[in-house]
Amino acid sequence: MSVPPSGSTAVTRTRAVGPVLSVVAGCAALVALLGVAVSTDFGPLLRLDRTVSEALYAGDDRSAALDVLLEVLTAPGLSVVRYALAVPVLVWLVRRRDWRTVLWVVVTAVFVRHLTSALKEFFDRVRPDFAEGGAGYETLSFPSGHSSGIATLVVMGLVLAWPHLSAAGRRRSAVIGAGLVLLVGLTRMWLGVHYLSDVVAGWALGVGWTLLTAVVLGVLPVVRRTP
Repeated sequence: MSVPPSGSTAVTRTRAVGPVLSVVAGCAALVALLGVAVSTDFGPLLRLDRTVSEALYAGDDRSAALDVLLEVLTAPGLSVVRYALAVPVLVWLVRRRDWRTVLWVVVTAVFVRHLTSALKEFFDRVRPDFAEGGAGYETLSFPSGHSSGIATLVVMGLVLAWPHLSAAGRRRSAVIGAGLVLLVGLTRMWLGVHYLSDVVAGWALGVGWTLLTAVVLGVLPVVRRTP
């Protein structure tokens, strides 16, 4: 084993798998706990959901302009937006012959939708009963697909960009990404199509799923550690 020269600094490269798996476990636990509370009609959660929904809902009589604005703001959570943004990324990765990351992007971006749909069917929660909100949807509510979609998109972007950013760039990107995730989640409640617990569970699902697939497929950014 080589020994660094006197006065030099040894630098090791590793992937922070342990902390990431802790985040994945926390996200899974949060989705499970909220799901159990929803399926068992846990009173405190239902009351909180109803209170927040009524406070944030933009109203059945909202203007057409406001409705259009909210639909635009909520659009980043759509699967079609995620797929469209993935195309140039995939082209770049293919040109670099980074096949492992290509597989990760495809699996993560596509299958979060199916995972969300499976959980919706399992927990079988109806949407909020606002006339111009959830009552107009036949699909189920828990967890929010837009929320899981935008969380997946943002975390994927951060994982891909992290090695190419400065420390300041990483902080800015994380803040902007978190703001976008928060905004899309809020639009789901402003539109009256989701409860707070739907949105929070969607966020947790998107973050946990994206980090789990990153660990399994070995695409986490390398971290430089100085003993």
